[in-house]
Amino acid sequence: MNETPRDGGSVRVLLAEDQGMMRGALALLLGMEPDLEVVAQVGSGDEVLAAALEQRPDVALLDIEMPGLSGLEAAALLRDQLPGCRVVMVTTFGRPGYLRRAMDAGAAGFVVKDGPVEELAEAARRVLRGETVIDPALAAAALSAGPNPLTGRERDTLNASTDGATVADIAVRLRLSESTVRNYLSSAIGKTSTRNRMEAIREARRQGWL
Repeated sequence: MNETPRDGGSVRVLLAEDQGMMRGALALLLGMEPDLEVVAQVGSGDEVLAAALEQRPDVALLDIEMPGLSGLEAAALLRDQLPGCRVVMVTTFGRPGYLRRAMDAGAAGFVVKDGPVEELAEAARRVLRGETVIDPALAAAALSAGPNPLTGRERDTLNASTDGATVADIAVRLRLSESTVRNYLSSAIGKTSTRNRMEAIREARRQGWL
């Protein structure tokens, strides 16, 4: 049996997963590990920080795509407001761009859901020991894909376009001129090798850049 990385007591785990059955199953299986204790379960990104501040977990296991805040956004909040909590991103979306964004958000681990729960439990132990844990296949894909080509403003502009907003709408939302918005959209379309902004959004999401 693996030794807990703490001296005495169980490793306190927060689990954030929007699918109730998956969340319950993971909590049950993780709770069967002798050195792990699931102290909080939440179903949306908006609930992560409050639950973490209340329960003070050692490790937060966060899904990436959740209602409200994404797991990446929640990870950044934990990094800033509860830096002692180590974060592992757990996702079905093995997109190279997500890995880089997760590391930028302060995550110490990135694993995919289709692995055995023992690997997830071991990831929690390892990040608490100060290690970085990354799914090997995803790490190789991220290295071959290279960095996210989109700038922060280009990502903001694409995100503001997802509901079919006009250039004028986006300009108001982002407090930019319409010509600047057009320039950002044109640049993003070029970098994603697509024909229009909707295709650019789809491609950026597929790569994990948004």
